[in-house]
Amino acid sequence: MVINTNIAAQNGARLLTESSNMLAKSLARLSSGSKIVSPDDDAAGMAVSMRFDAQVNRIGAADANVGNAISFSQTQDGFLKKAAKALNRMSELSILAQDVTKTDSDRALYNAEFTTLGAYIDDIATKDFNGVSLFDGTALDVTIDGEGTTFNMAGVDVTAAAYTDASGSTVDTAANAATALTNVQTAITQLASDRATIGANVSRLNSTSEQLGVVKDNLTAASSRIRDVDVAEESTNFAKFNILVQAGTAMLAQANQAPSAVLRLIQ
Repeated sequence: MVINTNIAAQNGARLLTESSNMLAKSLARLSSGSKIVSPDDDAAGMAVSMRFDAQVNRIGAADANVGNAISFSQTQDGFLKKAAKALNRMSELSILAQDVTKTDSDRALYNAEFTTLGAYIDDIATKDFNGVSLFDGTALDVTIDGEGTTFNMAGVDVTAAAYTDASGSTVDTAANAATALTNVQTAITQLASDRATIGANVSRLNSTSEQLGVVKDNLTAASSRIRDVDVAEESTNFAKFNILVQAGTAMLAQANQAPSAVLRLIQ
């Protein structure tokens, strides 16, 4: 029996330190909700999870871009819906102005309304969305994923000849009314085509937004499987390490008292 070197106490202290470290790590995992509290817990897993998190954030930003593009297109369609109503009335007025029982004085009254509606069509061409022109015909490249891929969203040009010819027409004479009718019919055809284009844009963007949502959910789940702690499992580990720390503390106290038995030999 020796008193200078207490091997049992050294072993007990080492094991107690290990158990205390594991208890502290288990407590950190439970309190943070993450099973990777430091890079040495899972170096590769942490790296993969960080890349997943960055990709999820980029997808969220792309989804915001797509949502704004949808709002842009819906605003376009809102204006064109009113333009369609104006053009429909203008076509009606151009027919009324061709009535052989009407005089040019009567046609002047029709023409006042007709030209006012034409000015309304011209005014729509000047509208913008957050400083971006709605109807200058420029196609917009919308970022649709986290890698910067873009979708070329076709533009609508209300300054095109089909619209300006109609808005610039008059119905003050029977001949002008006949010409105006032709121009307005052309504008209505163009408007139908433009609204169909907007509808196609919105349909594509809605599909893209839904796809981004699915991808974001899947990537978040993948990151969660790597990083998030299993509370039930970790609670069991916490209880185990807590018992080991208490037992180790008790046994270290016993080991530290073992050399005192030597004193009995020299009494």
